[in-house]
Amino acid sequence: MEAKSLKLNSIAKCLEEWAPLSLQESYDNSRLLYGEPEATVHAALVCLDVTSFIVDEAIAKGANLIISHHPLIFGGLKSLTGKNDSEKALIKAIQNNIAIYACHTNLDNVINGVNSAIGKRLGLSQMKILAPKENLLKKLVVYVPEADWQKLSEAMWQAGAGSIGNYDECSFRTVGTGTFKASANANPAKGEKGIRHEEKEFRLEVLVEAQVLNKVLDVMHRAHPYEEVAYDIFDLNNPHPQVGSGMYGDLEEAVNAHDFLRHIKKEFGGIVRYTKVHQDSIRRIAWCGGSGSFLLNKAKSVGADLFLSSDFKYHQFFEADNEILIADIGHFENEQFTIDLIAEHLRKKFPNFAVLLTENSTNPINYI
Repeated sequence: MEAKSLKLNSIAKCLEEWAPLSLQESYDNSRLLYGEPEATVHAALVCLDVTSFIVDEAIAKGANLIISHHPLIFGGLKSLTGKNDSEKALIKAIQNNIAIYACHTNLDNVINGVNSAIGKRLGLSQMKILAPKENLLKKLVVYVPEADWQKLSEAMWQAGAGSIGNYDECSFRTVGTGTFKASANANPAKGEKGIRHEEKEFRLEVLVEAQVLNKVLDVMHRAHPYEEVAYDIFDLNNPHPQVGSGMYGDLEEAVNAHDFLRHIKKEFGGIVRYTKVHQDSIRRIAWCGGSGSFLLNKAKSVGADLFLSSDFKYHQFFEADNEILIADIGHFENEQFTIDLIAEHLRKKFPNFAVLLTENSTNPINYI
C-alpha cells in the first residue's frame, strides 16, 4: 500500500491531543520547533535527540519531519552560527526543509506516556502517578431547565467535561427553582417579557480539565436553551490522577532484589548504579523517566521498595538511608523506548503514513 502524506499540523494535533503542550514543565520547549504548520510531510523520523547525524539520516531516508523527545532548541537561541552540533543540526534541517517537533515533559507527565512504557518493561500493571499535579482541574456548575439537562450534559461530556480517571460522563445534579424577569430587549426561552418567571432547574456540576475549559464553555453556551447562561467556575486543588511526574506500581509477586536488578540490566542495557540492598525481596516499584531524583521522597512516601530513575548525584545516593533501593540506569537507557512509544501512537492514528525509527543511538555516554 502506498504511503500517504499528511499536513504537519495534523501530526502536531495528534501528538498534542495525547500529550497537551500545557502539561509541559515551565523550563521545557515542547512544540513545533521548525517548519510551516501547513507543510506536507511525506515521512517522519522518530528519535530521542536531534543531532547532525540524525538530520543526515532523515535526509537519506527521505523524511522531511523529525520528531524527538528532547527539544533541539532548549535554552534561549541568540545566534545560529554552527558553533556546536545543535546549531549545525538546526542549520542542516533548515537548509533541507526538514521540520522538527519535540514532545518532551508533556509526554512524561501523561499517564499513558513515557513512564507507562517504562512500567510495562518492568512488568508492572495497575500503575499510578507518583506525584500528581495540582491546579489542573476546575468544577463547572451550570443551571439548566429540567427538560434540557440531558442534552446539555451530553454536549459538555462530548467536549471533554466529566472525566475522572477511568470514568467518563461524570456529573452531579440537584433540583431547585430559578427565577428571572426578562427585559423588553430580551428573547426569553421560558416565560414572558416583563414578568417574573419561576422555572424548575437542575444545578449541574461537572469536573473539567483546565486545558479544555474554554472548549466546554463554548459548547455549553451553544447547547443551553437560555439566552443568558448562569454558571460558576471553581478552582480545585485536587491532584489530577492522570497527570504528573513518575509512576509506581506493584509486581504480581515479591521478587529477589538482586534478581530484579539483573532484570533491569537486561531490559534497559547500560549499567545499573544502585544503593545498598537493605531487604531481600521487593514488590512495590516507583520510577521516573529522565532525571527523577527529586521524586525520591515521594517514592518513599508510597512505600516503594525500589526507585528507578537516572542522573543521581553521588551525595543523593546517601538519601536512600536504608529505606529504599535506588537504581540509576542512565538517562538514555531510561528513555530509549520513548522512540517506539511515539512511533506506535502515530502508526495507530495514521496507519498509511511512513513513521520511521532512527537506527542511530544518540547516547553521548560510552561504557567499558
